[in-house]
Amino acid sequence: MTETSGVIVAGGRSIRMGEREKTVVDVAGTPLIRRVADRLAVATDVVVVNCRDEQREAIAEAFDALDVETRFALDPVPDRGPVAGILTGLEAAATEYAVVVAADMPFLDPGLLAYLTERAVGHEVAIPRPGEWFEPLHAVYKTEPTVEACKRALQHENPQPIEPISTLDRVVVSREELLEHGSLDSFESIDTLDDLAWAREQLS
Repeated sequence: MTETSGVIVAGGRSIRMGEREKTVVDVAGTPLIRRVADRLAVATDVVVVNCRDEQREAIAEAFDALDVETRFALDPVPDRGPVAGILTGLEAAATEYAVVVAADMPFLDPGLLAYLTERAVGHEVAIPRPGEWFEPLHAVYKTEPTVEACKRALQHENPQPIEPISTLDRVVVSREELLEHGSLDSFESIDTLDDLAWAREQLS
């Protein structure tokens, strides 16, 4: 397999986490986004972080001594939503395929990410469906066609992350297939203070 980038989409606002910056909140002694990056780095060759300019310093500090090349892809226009974040991150990725994940998934399963990367070959996206919904922020994309799909989606106001996928050649990875190759905990996200307390308990 050729080199693969890992893109962390981190530019969203932490509305349900109060005033704190969610990406660097402490989770059992480690910043949340560092836990994401550590696991993503196992399955990829370079980590690209999409974020707002004011987040960069704190995230860079959280990434101190991270054992993988790291790049920042700053939002040219903040608060345009996850499709814009995916676009900006992929534009900074210099590989044919990229694993795209949210910044709030501390239980990412590197083995599952590697499997999704294998499934993406020959397609434009490998999109997991662990339950009722697709998971576009835990998927593997072919970079160039996805950049163009995101640009098309952003011609409309506030597109949902699933919209670019609807125009791509996709392979859907079912719950059963996911369970054969990893843990569904990989999809757990930290959105609220209750989620944070639960994650700390699991990782302590």
